[in-house]
Amino acid sequence: MIFLRTSMRWGYGPVTQDALDRALTGDEHAFRELTDPYRRELLVHCYRMLGSLTDAEDTLQETLIAAWRGLSGFAGRASLRAWLYRIATNRCLNALRDAGRRRPAEPTPPFDPPEPTRRSAVTWLQPYPDTLLEQVADRMPGPEARYQSKEAVELAFIAGVQHLPPRQAAALVLRDVLGYSTAEVADMLGTTTTAVKGAVQRARAQLRNHTIDPERTAPPDSPHERDLAARFAEAFTTGDTDGVITLLTDDAWLAMPPAPHEYHGPAAIAAFLTTFTTWRGPRRFRLVPTRANTQPAFGCYLTGPDESTAHPAGILVLTLRTDRIRSITWFLGDLTHPFGLPETIG
Repeated sequence: MIFLRTSMRWGYGPVTQDALDRALTGDEHAFRELTDPYRRELLVHCYRMLGSLTDAEDTLQETLIAAWRGLSGFAGRASLRAWLYRIATNRCLNALRDAGRRRPAEPTPPFDPPEPTRRSAVTWLQPYPDTLLEQVADRMPGPEARYQSKEAVELAFIAGVQHLPPRQAAALVLRDVLGYSTAEVADMLGTTTTAVKGAVQRARAQLRNHTIDPERTAPPDSPHERDLAARFAEAFTTGDTDGVITLLTDDAWLAMPPAPHEYHGPAAIAAFLTTFTTWRGPRRFRLVPTRANTQPAFGCYLTGPDESTAHPAGILVLTLRTDRIRSITWFLGDLTHPFGLPETIG
């Protein structure tokens, strides 16, 4: 447990033979010197594969322990970065095979919600704080990449990857996000180039419905985006359901992981918000601006029925399309710590 909690240095540098020699003799400081530059990007990689920040942190820990124990097997034939990605990817595949680890317990709502439009199978999805993305060095992906590295953490992409078979997901992320060649991906996954080509083609076909929205014309954190998010926050916190609905696209949807409930279309979303507002009654609802997955987001806080202090009620992430909101993803539970948000609001 010594690797994830140490102080970290985020610059990039070459693997020096001196640091490698010292690490091979059991020097933990030298090992951190070798691996610290890659930890944040490896965490993002694990998150893309697993869809859960909690699982990604656990898998990064397992990756670093495996790298420490297996450092003598690093022969320098590939870069240290590629070697670490190989370990991380295979640890992610191990986690994906553990079905019990994937599905969190379904929360019991404090009120009787309307019948959902559908029940999602991907209930383990969690948001990823933009502050962690900012600490990742802006490394250019390889020449085979089809996505910008940070662009491929948008919720639509992450959710889409969760629907892929694990090895297809791994091949797609290594090839189309990180830009490794087909031969490099085959080596990382212990398979053939033909198998990788087939896996990537099938993954691309299945992912077409989950790609980055081409109609998101405003750049992230632009004045237009901030204005739309502020109008949503005002309507949402005051219980103005009609005001929220006027900001939505005709095909908008609302999801609430780890609850499986999804509401598709303005009418279904309005029914849910009306029920929630009625239950909420005099309780005050507060939204604190933040960012997640390169998208506008809010820390949610709700007061108790007889108190003025507001307690965490999840993270709410908006997906925008031009001048409207395409989706609202309300991640339930206390997720304040990764976002650096306060534990309570007076």
